[in-house]
Parts: sequence; structure tokens; C-alpha cells
Amino acid sequence: MAIPAETLFLDPDAQGTLQAQIQQLIAEGILSGRFRRGERLPSSRKLAQQLGVSRITVTLAYTELLADDYLTSRGRSGYFVSENAPEVPTFPLGQSDDTVEWSRVLTQRFSQRRALDKPSDWRSFKYPFIYGQADPTLFDSANWRLCALQALGQRDFDALTTDYHDQDDPKLIEFIARHTLPRRGIRAEPSEILVTMGAQNALWIAAQVLLTQRRTAATEDPCYPSLRDILTQSRCHLTPVPVDAEGLPPHAIPKGTDVVFTTPSHQCPTTATMPLERRRALLDLASAEDFLIVEDDYEFEMSFLRAPSPALKSLDREGRVIYVGSFSKSLFPGLRLGYLVGSAPFIREARALRATVLRHPPGHIQRTAAYFLSLGHYDALIKRTSIALKERRLVLEDAVTRHGLTVAGRGAFGGSSLWMQARGLTAKELTQRAAERSVIIEPGAPFFADERDEGYFRLAYSSLPTTRIPEGIAQIAAALEL
Repeated sequence: MAIPAETLFLDPDAQGTLQAQIQQLIAEGILSGRFRRGERLPSSRKLAQQLGVSRITVTLAYTELLADDYLTSRGRSGYFVSENAPEVPTFPLGQSDDTVEWSRVLTQRFSQRRALDKPSDWRSFKYPFIYGQADPTLFDSANWRLCALQALGQRDFDALTTDYHDQDDPKLIEFIARHTLPRRGIRAEPSEILVTMGAQNALWIAAQVLLTQRRTAATEDPCYPSLRDILTQSRCHLTPVPVDAEGLPPHAIPKGTDVVFTTPSHQCPTTATMPLERRRALLDLASAEDFLIVEDDYEFEMSFLRAPSPALKSLDREGRVIYVGSFSKSLFPGLRLGYLVGSAPFIREARALRATVLRHPPGHIQRTAAYFLSLGHYDALIKRTSIALKERRLVLEDAVTRHGLTVAGRGAFGGSSLWMQARGLTAKELTQRAAERSVIIEPGAPFFADERDEGYFRLAYSSLPTTRIPEGIAQIAAALEL
């Protein structure tokens, strides 16, 4: 790898000859680890042009560094960082004394959020019952690659390079409006749809547009931890409402609530499905009490047991429901592509807010997704994934029953996880014991408003082969018996 000449500059306040300054510049780059062994230095001509000095000055500096074994010469190939160059220090190099009193100047503590612990090396575990990760054996990488190449073509040059400002790829919007939303019973015009960087970004935008310090939001308890963080950062009044076997109970929503955040089709994380009667009761209450509802409709595609219930948004006749959807769960989490659906006045403000923060999701990603969806690859992927998840679910439930584990919640139409409870043991303790047996589970405490640990944990099977599931459950059972 070559070191670009454009990244090298002389310090105008530096002392000594130009040759000495260049030597120091290169040596410091090596000692700091910025330049690595084997990397090629810019040619003397290019570096002389970049620094505004004579070529002989650069050549003399290189010669001195060559003599000190910082550099090595390879004939006509040029100069390279020597394999015998000094080792990069293992201790951090201090740049300057930080005198800022950060505890005083930081107005909020975003780093203290209660995020789910998902080890970056989860694939190294033999039994990763981890949620939301893609299975490389199921994903259609070949057709995704072809769609990405098609989106790079001259025909789509504008989609690739245009600054949409506050707009979205019309092809993606058209697919969402004409294909995705109708499957959930929802009709929407392009002016009522906004593409986001995943569902979490959609929830953040909704919270920013709808909430202030004087307004009140109600959330399910337990719920998606990042949603609670988003609402806490908005500084609104926050009320957790305990869920039951049928999801969010409308009668428990306190008076004076302005916005309710809910996952009616597949409650996060208990997987409970809200019955149709309760959905209508929630909408009636929203009308009577004059509050809005933000519906996160995740995992509706994974309906391999029976057809999913209609989205809450499809029953809305007053424009009170703001719908959040995502392709990141059904395609792959790194995609970060979701969407908001709501009344035009709301979407107009959400669009303006998005434009001030990130303008729009990358055009190439939007167009690639649009091709993948419209060419039928997405539906084929969902069908293939649903078949695999159904098989894994049956094997998982059989193993759970045989080992006497307690299921606290299972999705009525499918999904990719079970909500479990360990009897006589905290989830934290079970997680630690399981990890020693190369098993990953997700403890349930972060989902609860008070972070209580009553042994709940999430057992996901989206990225675990069927053949490993029985032994993985056996290892969890063994960890429970220690």
C-alpha cells in the first residue's frame, strides 16, 4: 500500500533545515504507527511537489532515513518503510494535556444508554442464540451483488450521484407504496412516506418531531431498549406501561399521554400479538384522549406459522398512527434502511428534520434495494428464510420442551425468537454460565424500565443452523442445573 503524498505537510513553525524537517516528518509517521512496515513512500518527485521543496532535498532526507534503517530501497520500485523500523510503542502517545472539565460541559450522557450486549465475535461461539443477525447461508448475495452493479450503471447515474436533499429514490418509494404497505393493509401516497436509516432512526425522528419536555410518551414495558434511550434523550415525560399476554393494555395508558409507542403485531421482546379487539380499543382511546400512536411493525415478514394480523395503521381512520417499517431485519442489519409512514404534515416535518441531520440515505443503497425488491429477489429471500426459520423453530421448541425450559412468550405467527425465563437464576448469571459453554443468549434486564432481572432472556434462532440447536439448548439446560 502506498502512502499518499497529499497527506504529508510540513509544520510552518518547525525548526531546522528542510531536509531535517522531512526526516522528522517521516520518522514521526513511522514511530506513531501511521506509516506501517512495508508501505511505499511517495516518490521524491511527488513529495517535493507536495511540500514545495526541491527534489534533491527529499532525496537527501530519504537517504538519511535509509541509513538509519527507517526506510529500505527496492530498486526502481522506490522507498518503503523498513521491516527493521522501530517498533510502534504499545502505550498511547499523548498529543496534549486535556484541561477541559468534561463533566461540566457535557450536557447529556449518551454513553450511559442501556444497550443490548451483542459481542462482536459472536460468530466464534458455537451456539449463538443472538437476535437480528443475518445467516450467510440464506441471504442471496449473488443477486444483491448484481443489483448493486446495476445501480452503478450509467442508466442510474443520477440515482447514484444526485444530492436528493430531502427527497428519496422514487423507485424505492414506489415499491413501498405499491407492494410493501398493501401487504399490511396500508394505503399511502409518496408524500406520506419517508425513507430512514433503519427503524431506530425512524423512531428517533418521530420522537424529535412529536415530543418536547412538556409532553408525555408511553412505552411498553418491557420494550426495545434503544427506544427508551431515544425518549429519555428527548427529555419528555416517560411512562412505562406493563404488557400482558396480549401486548399493551389500552386501559393502562395514563391520561394526559401525548404519544404511545407500541409493537402490536410482534411485541418486543415478549413476541405477544395484540388481538384485533384490543387494537380497536387502542384506536378508540387515542381518538377519545387525543393522542398519537407510533407503531413499530418489525418482523411481520417472518409469518411462517400463520398470516400476521393487519397492521394497526390499516385500521386507523383518523391519521393518528405513524407507522415504522424496516428492511434491515428481513435483509441484513448492516443495510440500515427503514421507512416512516404518516400523514403528510407529519412526514413534511420529519423530512425537513432528516435533511438537517443526514439529508438522505445513500442513493446507491436505495436504488440497489429498489432493484432487489422489484425484481422479486426479496420475496424469494423471505420465502426461503421463512422455511428455514419454521424448521428451526420446530426443532427449538422440541428441544426446549424435552429439557423442561420455560417459555414466557412465543410469536403467534412466527418471528425469529422466543422469550424465555430461567427459574431460580438471574439472566445475568445464566448468560455468564452459558458463555463458558460457547452459548450466547440475550439477558432480558435491559428491556425493562427498572432493569430488573427476573431471569428473562431472549432466545433467537435467525443465524443458528438447525443441527446445532438441540445441543445448544442442552448446554443452556446444563448451565441452569449448575
